[in-house]
Amino acid sequence: QVQLVESGGGLVQAGGSLRLSCVASGRTFSSQSMGWFRQAPGKEREFLGQITWGAGNPVYADSVKGRFTISRDNAKNTVYLQMNNLKPEDTAVYNCAAQVSKYGEYGYWGQGTQVTVSS
Repeated sequence: QVQLVESGGGLVQAGGSLRLSCVASGRTFSSQSMGWFRQAPGKEREFLGQITWGAGNPVYADSVKGRFTISRDNAKNTVYLQMNNLKPEDTAVYNCAAQVSKYGEYGYWGQGTQVTVSS
């Protein structure tokens, strides 16, 4: 059982930066992947990247490589999504998610935080 709370969204101008946070509570584990997703109006949910609490090993979708960075602070049970050079097409609701078990799918989701990028 994991509870996730995202924060850090807001309105930003194109070219700006934003850092999202996801605080996890409950039964986390070292090999657990924490993922970031987003969903824009009229679009399907898109996988952005992930990281594990233990080894880290961040991975990214090709669409955001070079602009987005995922990190974590285990002492704070928090994962971050640093977003740079934001574009209007980045406008979406952003969610973090946690794996239920090793090799498993994402089963725990936060409430989401809105990111709006103006031109």
